[in-house]
Amino acid sequence: MKYTGPKAAAPAPNSVVDAELVESLARILTRLGLSEIEIAQGDTKIRVARQFTAAPAPAAAPAAPASVSGSPAATAAPDAPGAVKSPMVGTAYLRASPEAPPFVEIGSVVKAGDKLLLVEAMKTFNEIVAPRAGTVTSILVADGQPVEYGQPLFVIE
Repeated sequence: MKYTGPKAAAPAPNSVVDAELVESLARILTRLGLSEIEIAQGDTKIRVARQFTAAPAPAAAPAAPASVSGSPAATAAPDAPGAVKSPMVGTAYLRASPEAPPFVEIGSVVKAGDKLLLVEAMKTFNEIVAPRAGTVTSILVADGQPVEYGQPLFVIE
């Protein structure tokens, strides 16, 4: 048998995306609070994703940011011009290890590029650095707290 090169693949009979399936996946995302979901059926893969926006915390949630910062500015911090927001979803760590001192504390003077905390995502620790020089006036997350994309972490003034 002689090889004649790759053959043009004919479109699969199931190549049309099932709109009902996509809508069903979107409802599952919303119901479970997920950011994305992907399924595969044969050669077809469907990925549905959504971007979260910062939403106010439920009234029953503990006021962790205020207790972490110890500052009345913590309630206004998400809209503060000096707010440093999370660039990803993950778990925030304020120190390199449980025994280590925190990277920064309230009142710490930082330069642009100084490490503020780590965000663990998919077993990878990502350094979050100060985008500008200033003084840390609020810490809005607790050590080991899950964080969302765009969630305010610190206020640097």
